[in-house]
Amino acid sequence: MPYLPNSSGPLLALSPCGLYCPRADVYLDPWRPVNRALITHAHSDHARPGSAQYLTHRISVPLLHQRLATTPKQVQALEYGEVVCINGVNFSFHPAGHVPGSAQILVEANGERWVFSGDYKLEDDGLSTPFEPVKCDTFISECTFGLPVFKWQPQSVVFNEIHSWWGRNVADGYSSILCAYSLGKAQRVLANLDPSIGKIVLHTSVARVCEALEFPLSGSCEQWRSDVRYAEPVLVLAPPSVLGSAWLKRFGAYRTGLVSGWMAIRGIKRRRGVEKGFVLSDHADFNGLGEAIVNTGAERVYLTHGYTAQFGRWLKESHARIGVHELQAQYQLDVEE
Repeated sequence: MPYLPNSSGPLLALSPCGLYCPRADVYLDPWRPVNRALITHAHSDHARPGSAQYLTHRISVPLLHQRLATTPKQVQALEYGEVVCINGVNFSFHPAGHVPGSAQILVEANGERWVFSGDYKLEDDGLSTPFEPVKCDTFISECTFGLPVFKWQPQSVVFNEIHSWWGRNVADGYSSILCAYSLGKAQRVLANLDPSIGKIVLHTSVARVCEALEFPLSGSCEQWRSDVRYAEPVLVLAPPSVLGSAWLKRFGAYRTGLVSGWMAIRGIKRRRGVEKGFVLSDHADFNGLGEAIVNTGAERVYLTHGYTAQFGRWLKESHARIGVHELQAQYQLDVEE
């Protein structure tokens, strides 16, 4: 078994199926089917189908049922801070602030404390349980946006921009096609939209996730229906996959916008073919990554998916006490997040 380099012991290992805890015989966000999987959150690059048993936070349970077609017997739920002991190893889930139900996983045994972050952000979005730093010896951190160019504004600023754009479109007689990830980002947008501006129509995939999360919808919000013709301007909240599709023609004249941290890079906005980009991410920005890592007190940090080399160099130069390593994991660097 190829253990992680320079680790203080075989608490976690990198295997062909993903991060593995040999002592407990469990995997953390495995990318291939395994017998027992601990899942940080329900995005498709972290929660994959085919495993026999899943352990995740309570809020993620209905999402695994919906997205992976799991049965109730396959999925065990934990609350934040609740500890489960497996073969002498303690596991607990702690808020990651990424999307509803997202968690960092703390792995403890024989005085070792490792934290696998999954995905995380530090800004309290008012929807997800806010990120909590967990003290540990070793921290496995994502660095999706690990370049200085990625620096987020407060979400209130971004939603003011969205409202101005939406209101202008209504005045000009255009529907507003606002694209956001169906899980997490779409609910974050919905929770902050001003329904007095106009009617909100949800794409089916967004509506299904809202149902699984029991997310409350305002009276001005409705699910898209194929038998309804939308003669008046509406705001359509849909996944980015609808961009350029014939499905949009049913809304008449429209303008498009995309909510994503990648909108900080103009070239990506052009490639996605959207007229307006709103820079809002469910991941930590460059400064947030550094703050989160320092607050763990970890002596070793493994960096996964993202700008691992660039961020790793900065971390070594800025915090010489921390041992920094890259970890080749099979998580997607998605240009829609």
